[in-house]
Amino acid sequence: MTTIVISALIAVLVLGAIWLRASVRIVKQFERGVVFRFGQVRAEIRSPGLALIMPVADRLQKVNMQVITMPVPAQDAITRDNVTVHVDAVIYFRVIDPVRVVVGVQDYESAIRQVALASLRSIIGKSDLDDLLSNRERLNQGLELMIDSPAVGWGVHIDRVEIKDVVLPESMKRSMSRQAEAERERRSRIITAEGELQASKKLAQAAETMATHPAALQLRLLQTVVEVAAEKNSTLVLPFPVELLRFLERAAPSEPGRATPALSEGLSTPADQHLPETPILSRTAPNGAETGR
Repeated sequence: MTTIVISALIAVLVLGAIWLRASVRIVKQFERGVVFRFGQVRAEIRSPGLALIMPVADRLQKVNMQVITMPVPAQDAITRDNVTVHVDAVIYFRVIDPVRVVVGVQDYESAIRQVALASLRSIIGKSDLDDLLSNRERLNQGLELMIDSPAVGWGVHIDRVEIKDVVLPESMKRSMSRQAEAERERRSRIITAEGELQASKKLAQAAETMATHPAALQLRLLQTVVEVAAEKNSTLVLPFPVELLRFLERAAPSEPGRATPALSEGLSTPADQHLPETPILSRTAPNGAETGR
């Protein structure tokens, strides 16, 4: 009698273990469980943790809720301005409705990949090469909308789409290089012309100032002499204007009835005669023969 009772208990325990093994499922934190009872989907979504189902009658299918990164294979397409490019992209998406993902589409990852390929070729054909190279953010947004439109009906949300690389033909690269070089040359010429224009305006202002104040011209002359003398030249040519002689004659006191011959002769020149040429003072290096003229 005792042996029969022990055998019955063992059988019950074995059956209970088999039942628990068939009815208990573990759903991970990043997963959700969809239950099918005799082939019909249940509206209740099993949360992470232990999930109990009816053996034989129920079947639990787990759905990953993590963000999935899917590379889009590179595509050879022609832009709107008839340039052949080689473009690839990457998609980030996640499941938002496990029931739709399981019931609405057979393989949602494959469906997203095919939609991404078609959308990438379509948006390349509608864009110019300049937009594809410089305005990539706008193209990413347009590509995201094109993929997300059918994906929402499948229970999938597209988080982000990025165009990774755009490969151009070698001939197009050389053409763009020549274009960029010509553009830089044009900018440099414009900058040089603007600098010349500003310099001419400043020189005109300086000329007006010197015409108003003749002493400014003499100061500029002395400054030029100082700059030339600092370069250790062997010869220094110094123009000596007649106006400076007149200025010195008016500034220097003279005895009554006596005037400097050179200055008196220069000041008594008739109006109808030209003034003598500007004297030139010359300084030669110590080893030279000429000392002054």
